[in-house]
Amino acid sequence: MQPELLVEVTRGGYVESRHWGHAVVVDGEGRPVAAFGDPEHVTFLRSTLKPFQALAVVAAGAADRFGFDAADIALMCGSHTGEPLHVDRAAGMLRKIGLGPEALACGVHAPVSPAARRALREAGQEPTPLHNNCSGKHAGMLALARHRGWPPEGYQRPDHPVQEEIRRLVARLTGLAPGTGGLIEATDGCGVVTFGMPLVAAARLFSLLARPERLPGPLGPALARVREAIVAHPEMVRGEGEFDTEVIRVTGGAWIGKVGAEGFYAAALASGHGLALKIADGGDRARPVAVIAILRRLGLLPSGAGDLAARWGRQPVRNLRGEVVGEIRPAGPLAGA
Repeated sequence: MQPELLVEVTRGGYVESRHWGHAVVVDGEGRPVAAFGDPEHVTFLRSTLKPFQALAVVAAGAADRFGFDAADIALMCGSHTGEPLHVDRAAGMLRKIGLGPEALACGVHAPVSPAARRALREAGQEPTPLHNNCSGKHAGMLALARHRGWPPEGYQRPDHPVQEEIRRLVARLTGLAPGTGGLIEATDGCGVVTFGMPLVAAARLFSLLARPERLPGPLGPALARVREAIVAHPEMVRGEGEFDTEVIRVTGGAWIGKVGAEGFYAAALASGHGLALKIADGGDRARPVAVIAILRRLGLLPSGAGDLAARWGRQPVRNLRGEVVGEIRPAGPLAGA
């Protein structure tokens, strides 16, 4: 099945660009209730997987051993924007496990936050691995290595026990076998393993985050703890004014969403529903518009999310003078949502 038109961009009343994609929504039992494009489309989750990579750390007991609090756990789930509170939190996590920033294998990039990037530049400082949006996730993986008695060196490699433990957990949660069984893998932008799966499997995975009690044994309470940390500290999941943070904060956790690179997105709703979306061209601008339109169309937009929908559901296109010259809006089957 081909991707479906989901979003279009206008200029001066004319359609200038279009974004196609795939999306699927499942209910609390994992049954698809709506699909656009191909619900079986296989794609990488990228950073959207972070809450479940964090689950491996919590379920193993590493978070408790090193005294990670809720904000630490939320940062493990986040793709933060490199603000001082994020950098300080990641550094504190490393201190708790007896390591320094040099142990991080995530690489270096400038802060995503324009304000943080400007402040760093004005201070004459260079970014460090702590500014990487994945530094919290990596600190958690290092904690897992230390907790298990494994060498922290090379924790990012596919054959390291840390990545093997996460691989087993993802396979268990999705019911997909690694390799030819539907769970594929490659190297993420930050150097660790990233998993790919059919879009419907990703939606079912996130429906577990909506209702952690569905998981058997100790995994249920561990995932509930991850969920509670995200809801308590949405500022750690992304950053001020960012879509992920605002969605969680405004809805009080009734809608937990997580972006991933290359146009991926997944959400867990208090109703038990899970959503997964892939924008085919890998772009970011279509993502919030499509997600809000899908939730509106299905009547799943949480109570109190009206302001979110007004801000993100249709976005103005502005020129360099700040004048509105077009808009980004739902299209195709989502038009009018």
